[in-house]
Amino acid sequence: MHGRPRKAPKPEEEAASVAKAQKLRALQTQFFSFHHNKIYTKEAVELSAKLLEINPESYTAWNYRKLAVEHYLSQPDCNPDLIKSVLDDELRVVENALRQNFKSYGAWHHRKWVISKGHSSVDNELRLLDKFQKADSRNFHAWNYRRFVAESMKRSEQDELKYTEDMIYKNFSNYSAWHNRSVLLSALFEKKAEGFLSKEKVLPEEYEFIHQAIFTDPDDQSGWFYHLWLLDQTVTTDSPLLASSWPGHGYDVLLVEDRCYNGSAFSPFTALHSDSGSFPIVLYFNQPVGGVSSSTVTVECGFNKNEDLLWKPLSASNSQTARVWVAHLKIPSSDLHSTVEVSVGHSKGIISTRGFEYSDPSMFSFKVHVQPMERGFSQVSVAESISLREENFKIYGTQSEESIINSFNQLSIKNGHESTASNWRSEALAKEIECFRELLSLMDCKIGKLTLARLLMAYDVMSYPFANKLVHSEEVLELYSDLMKLDPTHYQYYKDEHSMVLLQKVTSSKESLLQHCFQYKDSVSSAICGPICLRLNNLSLSRMGAFEKLLWVQMLDLSDNELQSIEGLEAMQLLSCLSLRNNKLRSLTALEPLRKLKLLRVLDISYNQIGDHSIDTTRYLCSSPLSHSVGSESNKDETVTSDVALIDNWEAFYIFIDFNLNQLDIVGNTIADEKFKSVLVKIMPKLKQLDGKLLG
Repeated sequence: MHGRPRKAPKPEEEAASVAKAQKLRALQTQFFSFHHNKIYTKEAVELSAKLLEINPESYTAWNYRKLAVEHYLSQPDCNPDLIKSVLDDELRVVENALRQNFKSYGAWHHRKWVISKGHSSVDNELRLLDKFQKADSRNFHAWNYRRFVAESMKRSEQDELKYTEDMIYKNFSNYSAWHNRSVLLSALFEKKAEGFLSKEKVLPEEYEFIHQAIFTDPDDQSGWFYHLWLLDQTVTTDSPLLASSWPGHGYDVLLVEDRCYNGSAFSPFTALHSDSGSFPIVLYFNQPVGGVSSSTVTVECGFNKNEDLLWKPLSASNSQTARVWVAHLKIPSSDLHSTVEVSVGHSKGIISTRGFEYSDPSMFSFKVHVQPMERGFSQVSVAESISLREENFKIYGTQSEESIINSFNQLSIKNGHESTASNWRSEALAKEIECFRELLSLMDCKIGKLTLARLLMAYDVMSYPFANKLVHSEEVLELYSDLMKLDPTHYQYYKDEHSMVLLQKVTSSKESLLQHCFQYKDSVSSAICGPICLRLNNLSLSRMGAFEKLLWVQMLDLSDNELQSIEGLEAMQLLSCLSLRNNKLRSLTALEPLRKLKLLRVLDISYNQIGDHSIDTTRYLCSSPLSHSVGSESNKDETVTSDVALIDNWEAFYIFIDFNLNQLDIVGNTIADEKFKSVLVKIMPKLKQLDGKLLG
């Protein structure tokens, strides 16, 4: 058992153990002989029962008994009485094995297999379960089997809820009972259309129920886990929603062909350079969805056929579901002014990973203006060096504040029914906040502070979805700061949550976001388009978030933070310039999200920890791209894949082969020796600058 120190066995105990092992080996030798020769006589089957009584974890013996049962049931003289006799024997063997170890996976699975045959009565199963649950009321094997039996008996969820309630009152610390309650309620919520109670009715009552457990023993984790599940049920909408998009509704997008933004009346926040004459349309949902295609998303414009658009999910796992989907719209240079209308979900097919359909059709429109390449203009062979250092920025002028405010307002998609449907959710959260403030006034409770922080953020998001303000952000940040001191074991988790809240605070209002917007040098002479840089540097961030508010960003400075991961950054499809200088990225595979940023031209990953650690555990999440099972979408010719230096650096090959960088800074990483730099030059032949030096 957990927490019990081992003791040296006494001589008589050691002798008994040796005798048991000898008996077990003798049984196993004889059993394997029967099994290999497919002998299913009465003697052979009884021997397997003796073996399982000594060792219920012998999976081979359980499988042998399944084969023996199938053998008997396939005989020509098989009749209902024989079938019942054979299966009853199996149930008896399982019961004997469970008396030896009532947590035996093999025994419970075998019993389920026997009952599934449909020839045995399940009435006795609940009585058997009562015996085992009296011995250990938290035995999750028994609870799992109980769900199977209840379904077989067509026992109602309400009856099972009453049973879990009785078990919880006997022991508040029964985690398995709380878990079973969440499973039952989830099933009832899915049957809402069949007349069962809704979340609006059930969840407030469940909050009252869980308070009894939490306030009785705040140090017990079982109730807290159930409360976390209730909170998730409260804040998560069943049907997916479109949270934001780029371009936003009402945008005037300026597509610049020669990379020289001429400082026209268009907002620099919506000026975009494109060598190919196309630009991304990005859809950001509030939860992962699948089924986004030209049949479920309609793009109407005079120059492009909707069916030609290919929608791709931006998912790190390469699955067909994602929060973020992107398609690239091709603009002919002859069409200098166009209007584009995008309709989402007017045809069924967009479905969340939980099986709910997108039920709130949305529409947004924007205008596209093309600034053609000036006559006589030619792209210079060597781009101007881009450096996201302090001296290269000036505060974005207040006279241009209106442009960012308009851009910010147009990001979010307004879902009309959401505010009305969220009233009961906000009320439930408000009551919980009051309750946990009271608890914390009585005692200093770590998990109570964590729960209060979660409640406050959920309440702000739920109550002010379109007001763009977080009332409790300062209090939440203070709570996470306290938790980092009180519970250093989980410091990194609290640090990540602190970073997420800080980013939500920064992006929650136009005023706070404007404080982090800077102008890069002179917008006319700059070699980049859209010279507004969002500087989130030196904020002690360990994790990124709030991407739905950052889809417009083309230049991003994340230097001097504590980032170990940049997961989610793939949503920022407009990024052309990114600084990750002086963070805590530990491996090349941490750069995986950047492979999906097709417009990225300037990247600074200098002074991280890439190469410091001899073992990169993240590398085992994907196969070598040279195995042709996972990797680049690019064509790899034989010269590249046969190069020994590239094969020895396959992580670099896998990450950088899809990049189209002009400038890369990697100095200050252990991996960045001259040999490795030569590998990078081979992988990225279009690279013009490496660590500030021009390449020939």
